[in-house]
Amino acid sequence: MRRRPWLFGAFALAYFLSNFFRSANAVISGDLSREFSLGATELGLMTAVFFVVFALVQLPLGGALDRWGPRIATPVLMMCAVIGSLVFAGAHSFASLVVGRALIGAGMGGVLMGAYTAFSRWYSPRRFATVSGVLVGLGALGSFVTGAPLAWAVTACGWRTVFLAASGVVLMSALAVAVIVRNVPPGAQNADEHAARVGGDSSSIKALFRDRRFWPIALLNLSFAGTLLTFQGLWFGPYLFDALGFSRTGAGTIITLAAIGGLVGYFSCGWMFDHWGRRQAVVLGMGAFLIAQLLMVLAALTGWAWLAYPTFVLFGYGGGHNILTMAHVRTVFPVQMIGRAVTGVNMFGLGGAALLQYGVGALIAMFPRGVDGSYPPQAYGLAVGATAALGVLALIWYLQNGS
Repeated sequence: MRRRPWLFGAFALAYFLSNFFRSANAVISGDLSREFSLGATELGLMTAVFFVVFALVQLPLGGALDRWGPRIATPVLMMCAVIGSLVFAGAHSFASLVVGRALIGAGMGGVLMGAYTAFSRWYSPRRFATVSGVLVGLGALGSFVTGAPLAWAVTACGWRTVFLAASGVVLMSALAVAVIVRNVPPGAQNADEHAARVGGDSSSIKALFRDRRFWPIALLNLSFAGTLLTFQGLWFGPYLFDALGFSRTGAGTIITLAAIGGLVGYFSCGWMFDHWGRRQAVVLGMGAFLIAQLLMVLAALTGWAWLAYPTFVLFGYGGGHNILTMAHVRTVFPVQMIGRAVTGVNMFGLGGAALLQYGVGALIAMFPRGVDGSYPPQAYGLAVGATAALGVLALIWYLQNGS
């Protein structure tokens, strides 16, 4: 089992890069707007296409992971990100930016699910959640790199050079996964052969959706990961600007606190799942997440801007526990179905993000804008209250029906 640390390291680097690409547009959006004369709608579309394509590849990816294993499926898919980064770096139109971003989303779509599939075969169920939490925590550091370090690199070299260099790093990362990773530990070949026989069977995907154990986990992830990505990816900023009156610098500080809270959640929740049990860990994480949303509503309605500091730490900490849905999948589905099970649950989280981003915007847009173009605090109170209500319902159903 001396290969385990190397296998873990290969996936940690790949997931670090996935987080880098996911967040990079936040830093280079100004450059892209000036160079391509992009408005908010175009920037939003170009950013969203990453998540849309990421979600669309999940179901076929699940079959590929179960048939050919992460050693083949993940690096082959990562080549799309290599090509996409090159297309993005050489883009001379909005369309080529979108194509590049879409290819990057497709390429990164197999990294975390490939890691989960490999870990389910290389680590015991008692360690799966801990190892997965550490991986996601380390990978989340990629989001920090898209802050000041990326801004410095773009200033020094330009965004095109950064993405050109990133394509080379992704290529090396894909090669590392292909060379280092083995689908199964020595002596477990029979399981791998069985997975190859059933991995591409469409009836097995139908069986996944007919399995009553799947739906409580998937719908909890829709609310859990969907809400987290909704605010991280878009609505944190408008909430802080409009509802609480923060400056750009102040909002950046608050969002950084949420990221730090998320790191604590990622690194600790897996250990709690493995040592305290599933229900206790999920209730603690989702409970913290829901309390944070209620505090966001309170801050918006009262104007207590100071409350955002502890609230966003709590939001990030609780939100980090969303990976426990994947740990639950590992405990109830056989190894031969893990690829399809984790990608199916992940698809609901990403789909939830797309739906909730639009839904939150629709609720906020019900209120009239002020003379400065901002929405009233009550609009954000309603929107955050709605996501909290959805989370309460999802948690109750999960606790009643999750096996």
